Amino acid sequence: MTGGWERSAFPNPLRAPKSGRVAIGGDLSSALLLDAYDHGIFPWYSKGEPVQWWSPDPRAVVTLESLHVSKSLAALMRKAEFSVTWNRDFRAVMAACGENRDDGTWILPEMIDAYVRLHELRTAHSIEVWRGEELVGGLYGVARGAAFMAESMFHRATNASKVALAAAVRGLWAAGVRLIDVQFQTPHLQSMGVFEIPRSEYVRRVAALRILEIDLWSKLSSCS
Repeated sequence: MTGGWERSAFPNPLRAPKSGRVAIGGDLSSALLLDAYDHGIFPWYSKGEPVQWWSPDPRAVVTLESLHVSKSLAALMRKAEFSVTWNRDFRAVMAACGENRDDGTWILPEMIDAYVRLHELRTAHSIEVWRGEELVGGLYGVARGAAFMAESMFHRATNASKVALAAAVRGLWAAGVRLIDVQFQTPHLQSMGVFEIPRSEYVRRVAALRILEIDLWSKLSSCS
């Protein structure tokens, strides 16, 4: 992969088709992954394929202001049925996100290893939803300054993924994050306040937010 766009290894994502594929090839090194996220790009590919890099147009995002928590979900979150932690078991959350998906999984062993390395650098974060000592839901993503790119979420109990998303938005916003990306819109996400923005706006906002310094690790740890 070559390209001098803003000293990135990637071509300018704004020139990619709306479907979003920016480049093919490269590796999952921490440096290249962070370069990708800094420019609104993420890896997504299947087993046996080379790494593929994407930046779809439009992009699905959520903010604290747009987040919709239904009365029933709010009541559930006030009960003691579930507890929420940050960064307690990143690998388990990521592995669970790749299990039993009807559309197959891009969360391959090499992807898990790559994101665990980012987690060890305190750049990738997970939120866990527990029922007692059982992990029943969660999500993970990558932080770049005041932007957070959520990669995937899962649930093993009814509403656990909704709890994860609502708690993640609130926790991240309290810590200073001002843009949460969820990549693609779905009816489920839309019902919780996720909305779409043009790729050009998304890339511009990431460029402005990624340079802000936030001690997200410490702030999220205090939320657990």
